[in-house]
Amino acid sequence: MKTVNVPLPDKLGMEVENYVKSGWFTDEAELMRTALQEFIRHNSVKLLEQFMKEDIDWALKIKAENK
Repeated sequence: MKTVNVPLPDKLGMEVENYVKSGWFTDEAELMRTALQEFIRHNSVKLLEQFMKEDIDWALKIKAENK
């Protein structure tokens, strides 16, 4: 398992602590894993669309050069 050490601004760090203290998460690591999973889930379609657009643009450029 990979470990990542990330410094947080004080306000964000306090919010993380509050979520753990209030019982939403068992510890800070669980909150961070959940946040990253949600970020990746939310942005994966956008990233895939970006890659597809770049591939299409590349193919159209090659096609135009070969005319």
